[in-house]
Amino acid sequence: MLRYVLRRCLTMMGTLIVISALIFLIINLPEGNFLTNRIRELMATGEEGSIAKARFLMAQYSLDQPILRQYVIWLGLWPGPDGFSGLLQGDFGYSFEFDRQVWDIVAEAMWFTIGLNLVVVLFVYLTALPLGALAAVRANTWVDYLAALVGYIGLATPNFLLALVLMYYGNKAVGLPIGGGMAKEFLDQPMSFAKFGSIMIHLIAPVVVIGTAGMAGMMRRLRANLMDELGKPYVVTAAAKGVPPTRAVIKYPLRMALNPFIADIGNLLPQLISGSVLVSVVMSLPTIGPILLSALRSQDIFLSGFILLFVSALTLVGMLISDLLLAVVDPRIRLSGKAGGAR
Repeated sequence: MLRYVLRRCLTMMGTLIVISALIFLIINLPEGNFLTNRIRELMATGEEGSIAKARFLMAQYSLDQPILRQYVIWLGLWPGPDGFSGLLQGDFGYSFEFDRQVWDIVAEAMWFTIGLNLVVVLFVYLTALPLGALAAVRANTWVDYLAALVGYIGLATPNFLLALVLMYYGNKAVGLPIGGGMAKEFLDQPMSFAKFGSIMIHLIAPVVVIGTAGMAGMMRRLRANLMDELGKPYVVTAAAKGVPPTRAVIKYPLRMALNPFIADIGNLLPQLISGSVLVSVVMSLPTIGPILLSALRSQDIFLSGFILLFVSALTLVGMLISDLLLAVVDPRIRLSGKAGGAR
């Protein structure tokens, strides 16, 4: 298992390098980003001071270098104007739109984004697993129809519409806060029990809105997989030998049906971040999504490049977690791994 984890980590590093190259190439493809437009404006003034500043910016951000050298300088594998100073050294660049360091902008939103998405993932799995299993075991009953109705609502209702409805009726019925990540009096205050409680209350509506679609999709996939397993001869034989129904379902069919369920972890985390952009805008949530949208619209290359690379790294980590969980849950995967290693 240790060799498998090390091999997967090396593969992840290679994949991340390829992805970083593609991201850097793509964000530099459009003609005229925020920085180059600023340099052109300075040059167009014709003033000596402005021209000197434009030349300084070109040299400072290596725009006078070939694209390949710009890329390795961005990574921190080649010395730039400030020596070795890139992603590997913790220098994530400068945002020209916000006039701040990239890390200072992202750090404020990153912890809220990670916390929100972890709670959403828990919500998705804790609701989809029992609902999907019940719908399969009680197929074609009112339980199955109710679960199907929940699934259809989750898949068919646009998230932004659900956010608006939940904000209005949640506030009217039980006083749920409307938008924001916490009460205004806790902004820029150190963490305390009162601030933590305010964050938790503000997370209720976003978690339900963002997690509903993912929960509905997973629930329906689990129902279909489990129904397929329940029809196989080994389940019929176990029932004929008097194995209790609950044990006969949980012991093997449910474990086999969980494989696609677990494999979705790798895609779930980045989907939640990209899918929550509109919800974050509607509900005024301080997540990374609106920052990425603004950076892409203004072609703020270093800010958008770092966020895209962060989401890609999150995808790879999610894939590793799902592979390890699959190996734990399904003995056939462990056996095939050993056979592959022997060859």
